[in-house]
Amino acid sequence: MRQAAKILANLIVLGSGVVLRAVSQAYRQAIQNASKTGVAQETVQNMARRGSKAMSVAEARLILGVTENTPMEEVLKKYEALFERNGKMGSFYIQSKVHRAKECLEQEYTRQQSETEQPSG
Repeated sequence: MRQAAKILANLIVLGSGVVLRAVSQAYRQAIQNASKTGVAQETVQNMARRGSKAMSVAEARLILGVTENTPMEEVLKKYEALFERNGKMGSFYIQSKVHRAKECLEQEYTRQQSETEQPSG
């Protein structure tokens, strides 16, 4: 009985080693094929975009319903109205999107203000 358990354990270890080598070889081949077709670069770029949780300024404007010419005071009014409305209705997801949009536009506004204050030269 003991001998059978040892043989079975050896078979499992050897089998898993073979499977591991086959999987790693297939993965390497897939990477080579992807790099030849340009899929690898596109995948890396998509992963970078997904990994970045930053919201674009355009998306932030869409969420708050403002344009690039809307003054910051109006943006804050829109934010407060949407944030409160979604807080009462119970949509935490939309409420968080509204909050992230406000943060994004505040950063953009601050960046634009610092650019206009710097002398060109």
